[in-house]
Amino acid sequence: METAISVENLSKYFSDKKRGLVKATDDLSFACQAGTVFGLLGLNGAGKTTTLRLLATMLKPTSGTAKIAGFDILTDPDKVKAKIGFLTGSTGLYLRLTPREIVSYFGRLAGMDSPTVKKRTALLFDMLGIGEFADRRIDKLSSGQKQKTSIARTLIHDPPILILDEPTAGLDVVTARAIIELIRNAKDEGKCVIFSTHIMHEAASICDEIVVIHEGRLKAQGTLEEFRRQWGRQNLDDIFVAIIENGGAR
Repeated sequence: METAISVENLSKYFSDKKRGLVKATDDLSFACQAGTVFGLLGLNGAGKTTTLRLLATMLKPTSGTAKIAGFDILTDPDKVKAKIGFLTGSTGLYLRLTPREIVSYFGRLAGMDSPTVKKRTALLFDMLGIGEFADRRIDKLSSGQKQKTSIARTLIHDPPILILDEPTAGLDVVTARAIIELIRNAKDEGKCVIFSTHIMHEAASICDEIVVIHEGRLKAQGTLEEFRRQWGRQNLDDIFVAIIENGGAR
């Protein structure tokens, strides 16, 4: 398989008046392949979102680097951005615009021509069920509708790599299932998906490989079956707790 994301000794440190030096991510190294879903699991504050923001070039690392589709996040950030679709909980939507206006705007921003934007928008809106509220202002939409719009915005330029930070958090079951199905479709299309979640059954159902991060460091990496054999447990919730409580050692 082609390596889509290669992370090499990636660290990000912050200074905090109360806590001193905070190692949000600390010497992380891993690789993600094209045509796979790569799960990133951890407690709140474990460093997941920082890791994803580093990969999306929203933050600069303290040390180390990563390559996205062969481009270095430090030396080729613009080329990296062209290859990724990044979704995070803080992804902003313009409240006075409609989903159609927002998605079209980001398509043009990515250099797409109008006919391609229209065709791609229609495809995504049909896939995500956005049609019924496509021309309603964002400030009138539910959280699930806003999340669907954010995902369409993330996918409009058809990037080969998706970086998704808890895409189903706070959503109803129907909307969450639609997003999980979209991730499966992206994998089938040969895309690399790095998927951060707190919802273990989602990770168990779609991730080809899983990394557990705790206090900024990588504690475990492998497939679900490898974890089951190593930890003697079937349920990913139980495996995750065991990894955290044992510091990743087995």
